[in-house]
Amino acid sequence: MKKIVFATNNSNKLKEVKKALPHIQILSLRDIECFDELPEERDTLEGNAQQKAEYIYDKFKVPCFSDDTGLLIRALNNEPGVYSARYAGLDCIADDNIDKVLSELKMVKNRSAKFITVIALIINGEEFIFEGICKGIITKERIGNDGFGYDPIFLPDASNHTFAQMDNIEKGKISHRGLAVMKLLSFLSKKK
Repeated sequence: MKKIVFATNNSNKLKEVKKALPHIQILSLRDIECFDELPEERDTLEGNAQQKAEYIYDKFKVPCFSDDTGLLIRALNNEPGVYSARYAGLDCIADDNIDKVLSELKMVKNRSAKFITVIALIINGEEFIFEGICKGIITKERIGNDGFGYDPIFLPDASNHTFAQMDNIEKGKISHRGLAVMKLLSFLSKKK
């Protein structure tokens, strides 16, 4: 498999995955001239990943994969979960989501959380699912300037640095997306 489409409109995710899969040509939606807003109407991470991949496969008939990621915070009954990207509202930005989480956890001692990424891959009409989980805690303030999304407030168990303090290589080794992408890469390398 030499070329595969990553069905995402998130340029940060695209950069991370391209660095993690240097031997595979990852095409963006723009590369296949898809400018559609991808549907995310399911109530699970797996469902959303599948829906986006199925949308691209059905329309373009190309090997593709999509992901959906959620931050699950124990003290918030596993919210924001599937609504992580729009936790503070439909038109919110990452800082709005972070502000909301920090506000809701202001007086909370148990700040344990986990990120989950689910990747749905479709090749020749067959669908495959890969999952990566990274456990950690939510910090009391933003720490670090790199990354995106909730990275400045997520401190993984396997590190003394938030994701926003890590470069892509360090983050990719332990992050939810990195772990899911490693499983995807292992699968694709056997599929050749």
